[in-house]
Amino acid sequence: MGRYQLREVKSRSDVRMFLRMARKIYAGDPMWVEPLEGDVESVFDPSKNALFAGGEAIRWTLHDAEAGGEVVGRIAAFYNREMSAGEPQPTGGCGFFECIDDQEAADVLFDAAREWLAVRGMEAMDGGINFGDRLQWWGVLVEGFTLPLYGMNYNPPYYGRLFETYGFRNYFDQHTYLRPLEVHAMPEALYQKAERLFANPDYRFAAVDMSDKKRVAQDFMAVYNSGWAQFSGVKPMDFEHALAMVRTLAPIVDPEVLYFAFHKGQAIGFFVIVPDLNPLIQDFHGRFGWWNKLRLLWRLKMRRRKGRLFGVVFGVAAEFQGRGVEAAMIRRFEQYVERNPDRYSSLELAWIGDFNPLMMRMVESYVRAVKYKRHVTYRYLFDRSKPFERAPKLGKVRAPKKEE
Repeated sequence: MGRYQLREVKSRSDVRMFLRMARKIYAGDPMWVEPLEGDVESVFDPSKNALFAGGEAIRWTLHDAEAGGEVVGRIAAFYNREMSAGEPQPTGGCGFFECIDDQEAADVLFDAAREWLAVRGMEAMDGGINFGDRLQWWGVLVEGFTLPLYGMNYNPPYYGRLFETYGFRNYFDQHTYLRPLEVHAMPEALYQKAERLFANPDYRFAAVDMSDKKRVAQDFMAVYNSGWAQFSGVKPMDFEHALAMVRTLAPIVDPEVLYFAFHKGQAIGFFVIVPDLNPLIQDFHGRFGWWNKLRLLWRLKMRRRKGRLFGVVFGVAAEFQGRGVEAAMIRRFEQYVERNPDRYSSLELAWIGDFNPLMMRMVESYVRAVKYKRHVTYRYLFDRSKPFERAPKLGKVRAPKKEE
């Protein structure tokens, strides 16, 4: 028996140990915001996570026998057969990784995940990722160790080394962009595009009416499945999933900065922006009972300092990309900023993959935001003789152009 020993997470005390061992890793780090325990646990609850319908998940904690069994790491492994089938080889994942700065300890955790996935027919694993939406807890932070956005992975700088020394390779980069909220920052040609669409009665750009959550969910699902579901590893969204997402966002969203685009009444684009919660929940220590819920709502309503905005996702239906819809939604957002100059200080847009150069150019040229964080999604091929390939680049998807 080696120095490091694994314990599968089964009991309630095991779950608490899994959740709270991260405090050891981040003790004294002022940038770390402990994830809300309920959010993490919902990932591993089959009644809340639809991916269990075609897959499994397992968790372990790692203990140091030479230090009296002290917990020094954790990891989860998971797969969904429908999603893995869309890869060049059946691919599972590992995530929620935390570990002391010791390669031997990390290797024990990675070995456990790899061996468990291999027994279940997987031939590769991605890490560190989430058993759920790509919009949360996805990627290993390698640049920009500042206060993370809500739901974005934060980790010590040595985590990238632990993954790469084990044999993981960079499958794709995810960039986070930052834009101070200055108005009239787009090129003049894009303002002209926006104004042309504003003048066209077939188009409408409006803040969301959250009183009709079912309609918002339906519109979001339609655009998402046209503009995003083509990505490798992304499952088309169903209405129940979309509605659950809308209901989750409803208590925290500022409806005036969440925009949809419509063409002849049909949703064709969205710009989902929410106030970032991390500065407001940093002292919650992962707990979100009724008292902390009231504290959060109070802080959202009464905060005195300028907050930062989190651009969760920006999407345009495939057949309307490149027509100025993106510019028009950004212009609507700018008009809000002009009317409310003291409410927010900056906009951060996360999860812009380097496999999507069109979106990167749009964020850099239209939004005029700059890169300031980078996460890496790593991939490990179980057959070490197999050639490794990075995620394929996505080209612009065009449909036959319609008359305006």
